[in-house]
Amino acid sequence: MKDFLKTAALPAAALLMVACGDAPREAATLSSLEEDGILKVATRNGSTTYYLDRHERAIGPEYDLVSAFARDHDWDVEWLMLDSTADVLQALEQGTVHLAAAGLTHRPGRDQRFAKGPAHTEITQQLVCNRELRPIPRSAADLPRLNTHVTAGSSYAETLNTLREADSTITFTESSRHSTEILLSHVANGRIDCTVADSNIVQVSRRYWPALEIIADLSDGQNLGWYLPQGNEALAATAKGWMNSGAGNAAIGAMESRYYAYISDFDFVDLRALNRRLSDRLPDFRRYFTRAEANTGMPAELLAALAYQESHWDPEARSATGVRGLMMLTQRTAESLGVDRLDPPQAIDGGARYLADLHARLPDTIPEPDRTYLALASYNIGRGHLLDARQLARNLGKNPDSWEDMREVLPLKADPRYYPQTRYGYARGYEPVHYVQRIRNYQDVIATGFE
Repeated sequence: MKDFLKTAALPAAALLMVACGDAPREAATLSSLEEDGILKVATRNGSTTYYLDRHERAIGPEYDLVSAFARDHDWDVEWLMLDSTADVLQALEQGTVHLAAAGLTHRPGRDQRFAKGPAHTEITQQLVCNRELRPIPRSAADLPRLNTHVTAGSSYAETLNTLREADSTITFTESSRHSTEILLSHVANGRIDCTVADSNIVQVSRRYWPALEIIADLSDGQNLGWYLPQGNEALAATAKGWMNSGAGNAAIGAMESRYYAYISDFDFVDLRALNRRLSDRLPDFRRYFTRAEANTGMPAELLAALAYQESHWDPEARSATGVRGLMMLTQRTAESLGVDRLDPPQAIDGGARYLADLHARLPDTIPEPDRTYLALASYNIGRGHLLDARQLARNLGKNPDSWEDMREVLPLKADPRYYPQTRYGYARGYEPVHYVQRIRNYQDVIATGFE
């Protein structure tokens, strides 16, 4: 299964990517799909839809789901990158794509205009403002005094129009130039007071812009899903059947695990400090993380996230148990690696080689990204305890190669019903679960420093 990008994507900043180009005019019909095997999909760049990582690999929740759907039907995918939700809906009306996968909310008005495809994510619409506003907004009742902007033609504009029917003093601006993510950045930077966004977008974005404050939910639970042009009901039924099948449920589960499940409860102080240190500490060490990636194959942003979790990028860091330095190596580990753990270049090189060794010693059958998460857990809790937990997983009928299963099993290393059965005994098994979760969070934010 191959991907074809119909228009040029131009990276500007992490997770905020804009694509441009002229839309194709050939009609996309079910018969054309059956004839040439190319599924034409309209989307837009965004952290919850489709974007390119720093290695220019396409990723994103919608990208993963569409790719799985197409792969299971032996189709290739041709992506049409558009600037806005309004452009995506226009492509549907023109019939130039088979489906739109762009974080679209299923709404009655859209159901009348298009063939409704399957849903995959439940969200609420949230009013988001800058936490420094004074007086701070407390509820939707404060909307009349707020400078609120939303994406033109979006479901958010529909929601605000509905609220305005009950309160004519509510005003807002529809922006045809800015995506929801850009408007969130404008809120964080104080250029506008507030915007409205889906809860999944807010969840992801607050890690990059800690100044964002959720004021109120403006809707009950709503579904995000796909739409197809009118007349494509047969393909819509095929898509619904797949999404509700075992393969579709597995794809949704993998998507949620990859992009959402690990995101911690919001910690304003921690994330504000991280974003500040991206500019005042990371530059001192960035080249060493990049060099370590070249030497070990461990991604630079992953190593930087591990180091931040361990030391907050403080070369003089010391724990009560005696581990020290940027990568918090024990004296014994540092000596075995032949490095001075208090020297940043050597510490980073040693920590990277140590992680790479833990990664390499895991069975080749473990797929990514589970293999990397298990290696990180081993870095935290020790290889012996990880091997114990993997055996416990087998004993309990769990999959020792699955991080999702191991997240449940590792805490049992602290449970007296289980740890006496293990070779290495008691361990604070809940710690590596939180450890990996925090590193994944940090890695997403830190990746912006390696672009």
